[in-house]
Amino acid sequence: MARIHPTAIVHPAARLAEDVEVGAYSLIGEHVEIGAGSWIGSHVVVEGHTRIGERNRIFQFSSIGAIPQDKKYAGEPTRLEIGNDNTIREFCTFNCGTAQDGGVTRMGDHNWIMAYVHLAHDCQVGNRTTFANNAQLAGHVVVGDYAILGGFTVVHQFVQIGAHCMTAMGTILLQDVPAYVTASGNPSQPHGINAEGLKRRGFSAEQVQAIRRAYKTLYKAGLTFAEARDEIVRQAATEPALQVLADSLLRATRGIIR
Repeated sequence: MARIHPTAIVHPAARLAEDVEVGAYSLIGEHVEIGAGSWIGSHVVVEGHTRIGERNRIFQFSSIGAIPQDKKYAGEPTRLEIGNDNTIREFCTFNCGTAQDGGVTRMGDHNWIMAYVHLAHDCQVGNRTTFANNAQLAGHVVVGDYAILGGFTVVHQFVQIGAHCMTAMGTILLQDVPAYVTASGNPSQPHGINAEGLKRRGFSAEQVQAIRRAYKTLYKAGLTFAEARDEIVRQAATEPALQVLADSLLRATRGIIR
């Protein structure tokens, strides 16, 4: 049976795995599902149509699954889905989706989310990302696997952040960030590729060099965006590591940081 502190309030219809732990003064709503091995700290509110997977840790004073901060929201039963093995630190706010998008805000597995992070409605976050303190995502943002957002990174709605990207502290993202790119500034500018992160994740020297050449094609060769994109798509046909970069360029909807 789930270990629920006597001061916590858990709705009888909520579905908690047998070994879930709920801390003091936390509130678990009617439509919440929490998977095995998860730990909910004290003073946490989990509400809405929220599904939390296995082995997650959610720290005190977080608000998980509240209605979206969107004036168009009219009470639709939209959802929040959180995968497995995530750490969500203090004072985080994750909102459900909206009917104007897919109706679901989603986070994958093995993400490390530090304090005061905001995940707005309809955001889609991949796997093994790191969000430092006070990273703030507006609605409909997409974040690829292994991305690292520095503290106080602020992301405009509908921006897409490619896999393996990294932002510096205080970065303001108003346009898409291609995969592998590091960014900083207000507004943000590209500053090479996340080479050290790629090495730590097992990319070979040859792969890193190929990604570096593709970055130069995108930013240093004097090509238009369309020309550079098409050239990188051609390069990806013979270098598989470039496919994630090519895909991020093909999906870009707001233009890319320059």
